[in-house]
Amino acid sequence: MDWSPSHPCNSVSSKRRHRSKQSKVQIYRLSRKRLEENVEEDMELMNLKLYLENKSIIEENEKLRKKASLLHQENLALMSEFQKKFPHLDRLSTTLLLLLQKH
Repeated sequence: MDWSPSHPCNSVSSKRRHRSKQSKVQIYRLSRKRLEENVEEDMELMNLKLYLENKSIIEENEKLRKKASLLHQENLALMSEFQKKFPHLDRLSTTLLLLLQKH
């Protein structure tokens, strides 16, 4: 039996193979597309988590800045009060004396 494209057996077999390859390619494309969509969703979720974490860190940082500012103001007021009580001491001596008193 000679092979010929017009032979019914060869034609059907060829169509099946072509259809099978085409199906595999379509499945591959769909799988790849789903994988890319999943990666995009994962990236979006990760970005959202990082955004919320950064926002939280920024808010905490702002609270700490305000607290540091208040402590600095309190420190300046105490230094001023201390210098009024001991006007004969210069600023460096006052600072050293305050540090020694804390320990």
